[in-house]
Parts: sequence; structure tokens; C-alpha cells
Amino acid sequence: MTGSDAPETRLPLADLKVVDLSSVLAGPNCARYLADFGADVIKVERPGGDSLRRMAWRDPRDDEGLWWKLVNRNKRCVVLDLKDPADLDLLRDLLAEADVLVENLRPGGLEKLGLSPASLHARNPSLVITRISGFGQVGPYAARPGFATVAEGMSGFAALNGDPDGPPLPPPIALTDEVTGLAAAFATMVALRSGVGQEVDVNLLDAMLQIMGPLLSVYAVTGEQQPRLGAGLPYTVPRGTYRCSDGGWVAISTSSDNVAARVMTLLGVGDDERYTSFGGRAAHREELEAVMAAWCASRTRDQVVAEMGAIEAAVGPVLDMAEIAIDPHIVARGTITTVGDTPMQSLIAQLSATPGLLRHPGRTLDADGEQIRDKGWS
Repeated sequence: MTGSDAPETRLPLADLKVVDLSSVLAGPNCARYLADFGADVIKVERPGGDSLRRMAWRDPRDDEGLWWKLVNRNKRCVVLDLKDPADLDLLRDLLAEADVLVENLRPGGLEKLGLSPASLHARNPSLVITRISGFGQVGPYAARPGFATVAEGMSGFAALNGDPDGPPLPPPIALTDEVTGLAAAFATMVALRSGVGQEVDVNLLDAMLQIMGPLLSVYAVTGEQQPRLGAGLPYTVPRGTYRCSDGGWVAISTSSDNVAARVMTLLGVGDDERYTSFGGRAAHREELEAVMAAWCASRTRDQVVAEMGAIEAAVGPVLDMAEIAIDPHIVARGTITTVGDTPMQSLIAQLSATPGLLRHPGRTLDADGEQIRDKGWS
């Protein structure tokens, strides 16, 4: 059963009430994951709307932002002017019955609105307040504005990304906002499971540091720092993307000794003692990468994938969005689905007994305002 086929009555978070007071990406992504599995998420926007509505690509059919349609799917939308006492009171009433508040104001911003955690918990002791920021609610940098690019730079990610002699590079996608949204959704569910009303402090820098693996430990224990190697890893050789004779590209990794041994045999260097261990392959990186590059360059992309696949090596074609849209595996799994009339990513995970459901894309400005103002959560 796919998420689109699931009966709404079975949604696992159907009893969860969430106020999404956040904007742009990381916070709304957190609330999106909750909404995808049934939470009733009320997206609160300031007059004029979340700037995500106007960011980047727009749907030429209705002039709505495609970022908006994805990130704010499954949510109800209301515009509230929090400088207006009546609108602020309405928000307080919604929060008095909510299970979760997601916000990404600058630390202290919630308090300036008269919505301090203490005051919110006075009316609703079980409320989980998920606070997403650049650098966290406390610490020397807490008051700084924080965007994804800054976190990518300060987390060590950019320092590793790029060619050895080139500049450090942030990723060409909103990586930090996606990672932080996932981390915040996870942390929110942990807090809910505790049964205790509390604040959840999630930030962009910490989220990016979490995906850096043992590099912090490596430096602390050995003094080593991973060098910038383009697509390479210091401990897995060969590993990267390789051009084929037809101009296509493949991605190949040998991050297992067993796989590496089979690949070495396929490349014709299985008896070369330099390449029989992780250490040996890493020590002779340039020579072995040249062997792999030449081997791929003498074959088409399909041939490389077929021959590597025949020995159960880790290989895949490098796909662009046009190829992803028709890839048979992605199509068969329903990884891309149509919500409303807009193709987008499906649910992040498939649950066999209690799947999520994609009901509608991000809605127009204040689409549910009248209903929410009149009836609140009902």
C-alpha cells in the first residue's frame, strides 16, 4: 500500500495538533514530516506570507512557488498579524490546545511576542516547543542570524567539499535545512514520547556536525584532518564518479574489502599486492584511480553498470532529474508521486501498517483562515 492509497483514518499521527510558526525551510520541513503522517498542522504566516512562497522556481500554471508546494504540503494555512492583539490571542488559544509548536525565530523572538515557554506551559503543560535556530538557544553565537551556508562552512562540511586545489564549497542544495528538518522531526517525536512538556533545541550547526561522522574524534585522538579530495574518501579507493565512453557517468564505491577484491579482479589488478588492503589502496590512490578511470572510459555507462553489477559491486549511473523521473526503480517504488497536480517526492519512509498520506500540496495564502478563526482546531 502506498501513502497515496492509505485510508486517512489509519494515519499514525492523526491525533497530533501542530502549530507551525516557522518560515522558509528547516522549521517547515520538520512540520511537513509530521503532517505527512497525519498531524493536523496549522501553518501560521505573517501578512504577505512566508517568503518561501516567492523563493526560486514558480509553477507557471498557477504562479505558486514549487518550494512552497512541497515543504508546506498537508498543512492548513492561516495569516495572523502577531502585532494585532486579537490575532495574537487566537494564536495563544491554538497553542493552548496544541501538542507541538515549531518555531524558528531568532532566539528570544518568541519571548518578545509574549509567548515565552513558561507562559505557554502555564496554559498547556504538555506542549512540546521545538525551537530551530542557526546556533541554538544558548551559547556565544546564539543571537547571530544563521543560514544553511554558514552552518555548512562552520561545520567542516565545506572544508572537505571541492577539488584539492580549489576553494571549500557548500553544497548546491539546501542540505542543512533538509538535515535539520529531519533532526527536528525526530527530536520532536522523542519529546512527545516522553509525555513531558518541554523545549526542544535544534540548530543548523549541530545538525551538520552530526553528519560529519567520526572526524571530530579523529582529530581529537590523532590530530589528523581529512583532506579535500574532490569526490574521494581517504579510506575508500577507488571511490567517486567516472566518465564512460558514451559521455555518461557512473558512481562507484569500494567501501568493503570483499567488494574491493572483486572490483580489483574485474579491473585486472587483483594480484597486485598494492591493492589488497584498504591501506594499500589508499597509499596508491592516484595509480588505482587512474586504472578505474581508464576502465570506465573504455566502456559505455550501461556496460560499466552491467559488468560491475555482475560481480555485485556498488555501482549506479549518475542521473539527472530527467533520468530520475523515468528510472524504473524509482517509478516502481513510487518515490516520486503527484500531489494535487504537482510531481514531488513521496513519503520519506514507508510504514507497512500505519503509512502516511499526501493529501494536498502547500495551499494558497490564508486558504484556511476563515475556518481556523471561526472554529480553531475543529
